[in-house]
Amino acid sequence: MASALPGRDSGRRLRVGLDIGGTKVDAVVLGDDDEIIGRVRRPSAYGDDGVISDVVGSVDQLMREIGRSAADVASVGVGIPGLVDTDNGRVLHAVNLGVESLDLSARTEGALGAPVIVENDVKAATRGAAALSGIAEDGSMAYLNLGTGVAAGIIIGGEIWRGSGGIAGEVGHIAVDPRGRVCGCGQRGCIETFCGGGALARAWARPGEYPVLDILDAADHGDDDALMLRAGLFHGAAAAVRVLVLSADVATVVLGGGLASLGDRLLDGIRAALRADAANSPFLRSLHLDERIELLPTGSPAAALGAALVGAIPRKKENAVHG
Repeated sequence: MASALPGRDSGRRLRVGLDIGGTKVDAVVLGDDDEIIGRVRRPSAYGDDGVISDVVGSVDQLMREIGRSAADVASVGVGIPGLVDTDNGRVLHAVNLGVESLDLSARTEGALGAPVIVENDVKAATRGAAALSGIAEDGSMAYLNLGTGVAAGIIIGGEIWRGSGGIAGEVGHIAVDPRGRVCGCGQRGCIETFCGGGALARAWARPGEYPVLDILDAADHGDDDALMLRAGLFHGAAAAVRVLVLSADVATVVLGGGLASLGDRLLDGIRAALRADAANSPFLRSLHLDERIELLPTGSPAAALGAALVGAIPRKKENAVHG
């Protein structure tokens, strides 16, 4: 498939990366030395045809932005939610995009004339976060995506670690409180029920455009419900950090996703929770977990950058993955 298309060996130099979400597409183009030389953002469309239009249209818009043409594009990487078969470029069950089953690579490569590599959005963001954070090529890190849901990507020895079935990093569905709120996966007290934006919004159940921000503001004013939910947010995120370090021994956990826009209010709260959890454990204190976390800057193109980097890497056969 991709190997039969021109691009990798034809002298083309530009690599494009797209992060397709439920509301927007973030697209970047890389020149030499992985430098971002163009970036565009546009509302995302719905359904199979909408996603195809987003891919082709975003590449076209980027090329116009930098004064180049599609003939200069060596590869296109697409980060997208749902189940992703990276070998065949197929997307399954991307509910927020209205996609049930879409052969995305096959439907776009002809129009673009370049290989299109499809990757799960969290895995793509992990690759981008590693590049932005300056993680060594053979280093280890985890990217913890705190958004509507909670998931992580893990890099070991410079490579994405997927596990035997592609679910490595699904820390959001590790249960930490058997008496806690019911999770969408059917368990009780999953990490996601504490620090997932969707779960927090449902538990808050008050009108407002930014429920998690409202929770933090109300907690600052002493609201009992908000204080409980804020403590749970920090507790759940700290638990995810602890799981990632203890299970994969990553050197760094980079926090990203929609909740990362809370900035130091999020970072300081998680660090305080990690220190409190370690207060009575010399073992945990020795790990310095609060010093291993860092925040991805708001507006960072991590997922689009990661998609561009992934798009330039030939794929071996892999299982579908979910983030």
